[in-house]
Amino acid sequence: MKTLSPTQLQTELLSESPPIVLDVRLADDFSAGQIAAALNNCVFEVAFHERLASQVTDKAQRIILVGASRSSQEARMAFEKLERAEFSDLLILEGGIEEWEGAGLPIQSLAPPPCQPTVPDGRLAIDLSESRVEWMGRNLLNKHWGTVAIKSGAIHCNAGRLTGGEFVLDLTRLTCTDLAGTPVHDVIVNHLQDHDFFDVARFPEARLVITHTEVIGLEGAANVRITADLSLRGETHPIVFEAEAGVTADGKAAAQALFQIDRTQWGVIYGSGRFFKRLAGHLVNDLIEFQIKIVTV
Repeated sequence: MKTLSPTQLQTELLSESPPIVLDVRLADDFSAGQIAAALNNCVFEVAFHERLASQVTDKAQRIILVGASRSSQEARMAFEKLERAEFSDLLILEGGIEEWEGAGLPIQSLAPPPCQPTVPDGRLAIDLSESRVEWMGRNLLNKHWGTVAIKSGAIHCNAGRLTGGEFVLDLTRLTCTDLAGTPVHDVIVNHLQDHDFFDVARFPEARLVITHTEVIGLEGAANVRITADLSLRGETHPIVFEAEAGVTADGKAAAQALFQIDRTQWGVIYGSGRFFKRLAGHLVNDLIEFQIKIVTV
């Protein structure tokens, strides 16, 4: 990909035939600081090509693409899109708006940068209508999946970071989504709730208590490793899993995780090939998968 330096761009902008400067960052970032006469077209939006058609009518015209910095890839992404759309004279501003400003070149601002949402420290109750726990169990040829209701829960935050939490699941409100509306639904649910699996008559609740968290990455992927105690069927054992945690646009703490547990550690041995010699079609995988979404009030 061809590039030019901030000073080279400044020279071209002062020439008799200046190029089109296309800033492909978020609209908020563009408003907070931009090169004079630059156009904005956020490359992350699906309307990128539609807007581009009204911004640039001559595909042979020189276009300078502006991103945030050397490490941020929006200008490179836009270059690839325009190249595939047969624009022929494309360049990327080296270092983006960060190095343009660092070179002491003029920046104009139309609006202050938006405030980043933050969450308060302390204990934050979860929104039971937005939060969700889904389960999936498998055997050799089939799988079933459903939900289990969250009875109560809260997370603990310190300096904007997830540090703890506790959640109570109501096993009496367990569903099997893939069999919803069929006569077999209640058969499967009753099977899961009876002594063969979770013995809900004696142990109607499961509890997850976060005991430790560790930051491991950036938002957009698993960014926190969670250690927790899971209490199920009268037994408590530690589990470790990774989650993506962050803050929503309206300032709510949120997290999602996908992980598996070995049910036999909690005494759920029905259909386990490790505990029974011959099971035939009654074999059930030891691992149960959970997908969790947590959103605070």
